[in-house]
Amino acid sequence: MKAVAIAYPSREVRVIDAPEPRLHSPTEVRVRTLEVGVCGTDKDILQGLHGAPPPGESHLVLGHECLGQVVEVGAHVRDFRPGDLVVPRVRRPCPHAHCPACCYEHPDFCVTGDYTERGIQGAHGFCAEFFVEDMMYLHRAEDSLRDVAVLTEPLTIAEKALREAARIQARLPYKQAPGNAVVLGAGPVGQLGAMALMGLGYATTVYSRSPPPNVKASAAEAVGAPYLSSQQVTVEELKAKAGPVDVIYEATGSSTVAFDTLRALGPNGVLIFTGVPGRKEHLHLAGEEVLRQLVLWNQVVLGTVNAGSEDFTRALENLERFRARWPGGLERLITARHPPEAFSQVVEGRLGGIKHVISFQEAAR
Repeated sequence: MKAVAIAYPSREVRVIDAPEPRLHSPTEVRVRTLEVGVCGTDKDILQGLHGAPPPGESHLVLGHECLGQVVEVGAHVRDFRPGDLVVPRVRRPCPHAHCPACCYEHPDFCVTGDYTERGIQGAHGFCAEFFVEDMMYLHRAEDSLRDVAVLTEPLTIAEKALREAARIQARLPYKQAPGNAVVLGAGPVGQLGAMALMGLGYATTVYSRSPPPNVKASAAEAVGAPYLSSQQVTVEELKAKAGPVDVIYEATGSSTVAFDTLRALGPNGVLIFTGVPGRKEHLHLAGEEVLRQLVLWNQVVLGTVNAGSEDFTRALENLERFRARWPGGLERLITARHPPEAFSQVVEGRLGGIKHVISFQEAAR
């Protein structure tokens, strides 16, 4: 079967002929891959900043944002049947009995770092014509989400982050209604994060680099999120325009931008880091001012990575809600679909737009 893989140690990306996977357990499901999203993590893998092949192998099949269709189920599988659309989770538990997170099936909070991630760390991904997965790591997507369900995994980042933020804000001695939020970055994670925040009732502003008009600004404004450019609007001006900011949702991977925008965070606010820096930055941090602000205003800085089962379930539910509230809003995020042979070109990020997707269905036509 056709698969997109990175070879080690050369880090050359190419389409290979891989063995078609078969069921080896009664709880496994064989899935035909329909679409795979390409993101900054894939670029980091190609650049050697992240990622590793399975033990003993010299290549890694890429792809971790996936939508597929069930073609075969094991004898013990009851919740899935051929024809179902499914989205797989990415991370798998570490093997250590002393890791409480993995023992309780929450590898997104793994304490050892020895987890595996399909298409990223130590396990082949989904950018292949077929894959096999245990039923416990699959989530069924409604047929109505066929054109947008590939966005599920990027949305789970926001689902987990906002779930954690809600628990943190439960510390307040009063019930806090959703207030103002700022999203840093207007890529897929930022756009979906803005929708998630608005879905919770936050008045949300997207703060990104490129001045409007541009496709990202148009996508944000189409769902009711004002778009401001950091090249045109200073952090102080952002603070004045957005009002007291209760949540800053960072989706840029830029430490400079994130810590600079911290100045806009209001009393009792939460700054959520979701981006992993892909480049070196020289950060000049006014440490005394930052500590003074965090302490005097009871602020919290939260880092979050990956997502759990409940986040995938919630993301699929919210995709349905987003489509009903903002018709065409999700579709607008997907700039183009490409054949597997275009993976290298797509991951280099020279095509512009918001989200690029590898389509195996289109390739088969």
